[in-house]
Amino acid sequence: MKRVIMLCLTLLLFTACSVNDDDVNYSFEILPVESVDIPSEFVLGEVYPITISYFRPSTCYAFNDFYYQKELNERTVAPVNYVFDRNDCKNLNDELVEATFNFIVTSNGSYLFKFWQGEDSNGESIFLTVEVPVVE
Repeated sequence: MKRVIMLCLTLLLFTACSVNDDDVNYSFEILPVESVDIPSEFVLGEVYPITISYFRPSTCYAFNDFYYQKELNERTVAPVNYVFDRNDCKNLNDELVEATFNFIVTSNGSYLFKFWQGEDSNGESIFLTVEVPVVE
């Protein structure tokens, strides 16, 4: 019986500690918004595409999703990218990429969009601020 238990434990040890180099290592990074294509006004209940443009620093960056925070009628938005941990990354100069999300207008008044553009020399966030009124 002891041999069976030792054999099972040994097999478990070898399978649990297998090295797998096929795993993709990555992290996430929020990138600054360069420009925005947003309507000048909204109609209540309608859906509008909002397209942001940002610079992709290297070939190891790929769009993942948006950082999107809402507080009443204020929206803070920034693109979130995967950053893959690879040795073959190539730096890119001036590669402007676009990402789009659909915005559903659910309330009256104006919406204030704050698109994150990085930080100033004091470490304070800088925003491209756009106010969009909701019309009848």
